[in-house]
Amino acid sequence: MSVTSPTNPTVDAPAKRSVSRTIGIVISVLVGAFLAFDVVGKLMVPEPVKEGTEALGFPIDQALIMGVVLGVCVLVYAVPRTAVLGALGITAYLGGAVTANMRVESPLFSHTLFAVYLGVLMWVGLVLRRPALLKVAGLTR
Repeated sequence: MSVTSPTNPTVDAPAKRSVSRTIGIVISVLVGAFLAFDVVGKLMVPEPVKEGTEALGFPIDQALIMGVVLGVCVLVYAVPRTAVLGALGITAYLGGAVTANMRVESPLFSHTLFAVYLGVLMWVGLVLRRPALLKVAGLTR
């Protein structure tokens, strides 16, 4: 139900913002949980992680370093005040994942671009939480 007045045709704007923000938080939590799962795998280095790391041409020791770097980025992303900085770090990390998959000629849509899909989803969640980011990016006035 919307309330109208001569000066403000709809008073539903705060409710709409609240729904968008909630959806953004849910998306951000899902992306963060997925990345946290990836961090745990890289830090514990189970057999599938060893095989995947070797298949991409990295030494097994690099999985620990990748896990620490991604873990720091995810922690920074999880803090609302530093979420944009964390998202930038995660974007860089995901760019490396795209490059590594391209180097070994992994399937394009299922493997190589998966990091792009995840990165776009992460930024959508962040923009829904903080619509002012669209102004910073020059997408709105």
